[in-house]
Amino acid sequence: MELIQNTPDLSAYLAADEAIDHDHPVVRETAARLAAKVADSYAYARAAFEFVRDAVPHSQDSGDPRVTWRASDVLALRTGICYAKAHALAALLRAEDIPTALCYQKLDVVHGLVAVRFNGAWHRQDPRGNKPGVDAQFSLDGERLAWTPDPESNEMDYPVLYAEPHPAVLRALRAAQDRPGLWKTLPTAL
Repeated sequence: MELIQNTPDLSAYLAADEAIDHDHPVVRETAARLAAKVADSYAYARAAFEFVRDAVPHSQDSGDPRVTWRASDVLALRTGICYAKAHALAALLRAEDIPTALCYQKLDVVHGLVAVRFNGAWHRQDPRGNKPGVDAQFSLDGERLAWTPDPESNEMDYPVLYAEPHPAVLRALRAAQDRPGLWKTLPTAL
């Protein structure tokens, strides 16, 4: 699948916004702590991915009813669903000048991922969090995502790489009072 930037301006994939608030002190402190332990941007990207995947539980898996959507809140509260975790990873990567896009899959509902740009190409990553039957890994040599869409079930990978969270995703996250309520309003398509 060919990944398509929704804007040709690569600097848009480094920008901060309301959800990917990489200028926030919590994000900056976390990024600095992770960066101090690695030798280069590739190792940093892997460390940031593994941190978000492993140290921030997916709220459905952990039973946490809180809904987070800002990267800083995800990192401070250590909880989030796939979209929120993607926002946190994007913020950590952008904080260290690694172009990062948000991208999505259509499964039963829309699932959130990120794509990082290295060596002139985009590489999708899934920081959702592992559990039995899910083994997402950081990889620049072929995708190791949590889910593979089943076209026979009308599932698909969306090829668009967004510089900002998709409005339908952000709308659902912002409006939700709690995770059970969010589950009723998750987008089923983009």
